[in-house]
Amino acid sequence: MLPRDPAQPHRTASTLELFFDLVFVVAVSIASAQLHHALSHGDFVHGITSYLLVFFAVWWAWMNFTWFATSFDTDDWLYRVTTIVQMGGVLVLAAGIPAAFEHGDFTLPVIGYIVMRLAMIGQWLRASRGAGELKAATRRYAFGIAAVQMLWVLFLLVPSGPLQLVAFVVFALVEVSVPVFAERRGQTPWHPHHITERYGLFTLIVLGESLLASANAIIEAKNELDSFVPLIAISVLTLVVTASLWWIYFWPPHHRAITTLGRTLRYGYSHYLVFAAAAAFSAGIEVELDVPTGESHLPQAVASLTVAIPIAIFLLGIWWIAIREHADRVVNTVIPLGAAVVLLDSILPIPVVITAAVLVVIVVVLVLHPPVRRES
Repeated sequence: MLPRDPAQPHRTASTLELFFDLVFVVAVSIASAQLHHALSHGDFVHGITSYLLVFFAVWWAWMNFTWFATSFDTDDWLYRVTTIVQMGGVLVLAAGIPAAFEHGDFTLPVIGYIVMRLAMIGQWLRASRGAGELKAATRRYAFGIAAVQMLWVLFLLVPSGPLQLVAFVVFALVEVSVPVFAERRGQTPWHPHHITERYGLFTLIVLGESLLASANAIIEAKNELDSFVPLIAISVLTLVVTASLWWIYFWPPHHRAITTLGRTLRYGYSHYLVFAAAAAFSAGIEVELDVPTGESHLPQAVASLTVAIPIAIFLLGIWWIAIREHADRVVNTVIPLGAAVVLLDSILPIPVVITAAVLVVIVVVLVLHPPVRRES
């Protein structure tokens, strides 16, 4: 298992990586569904807090494998088997999301993490045998992952409530410091085009949840004839919004952000908010569907905010991460302004109208103003 060439031409995601991503379709779907139910019943604080915690677990599990694979993927039988074991751990984690949401019970997620982490530690130790000058870095990863996993086991002893939340935040901060600790004296060979393609693929996963919500609107319309028009309108507007978010995300040259350790960490870690917002958007659409069908008694203005806020966060997040450094003054004005205007969607009786209109305008501006090359 030798380090991969970070300048390898035509490096793309492997079929194993695409197969690995399938378990995250399941995990993201379950997390979004739990958020939807919480928001629909007006349980905002607990619902959003629980969602951010479980989504961190899902996102970080994906991150760990993805960054290792860009540096040391060999695709031999042992690597494949170890990856499939990690997939099993993700499925266990996903199965534990409802209990974590409803009761603060993280037993299954931690068990899933143990499965994934033992496999990941094995991968890093195997990589250390042929890593050459990066041997110390690979062993720091193995040591760091093992140490943090012990903290998560101790986390199970923390009672549900505010203390559990504090412990989770502290342990999560320790978790995200492992790459900083491991890479500080020698960077593993990241492949810029490959790693940003992987981030793009995860973006498609979270945006795919919104397309499912659009289809659900059509299904509901067939069964709720009294709400046929507003439900079909939500379906159409959801497709427009989702397509616009896809267009906006893939507009800038993401690979240029993978350079120094600091810039790379900013790119990798900031995507937590982008991914979480995109998945929360689908939950917001489901809330919007619950209002005309009588499944939720939230005021329309409040229901609209469950869509508008995630969209605004997504826009500001991807603008800050990848767009602003490659955009002219017009684009760098329109996107932040558009994010602010999206929040006005709650003033209209028809959901998602302002959001869809704003995003279409942003897409038109991006078409007329292609990315510019700027030196870092």
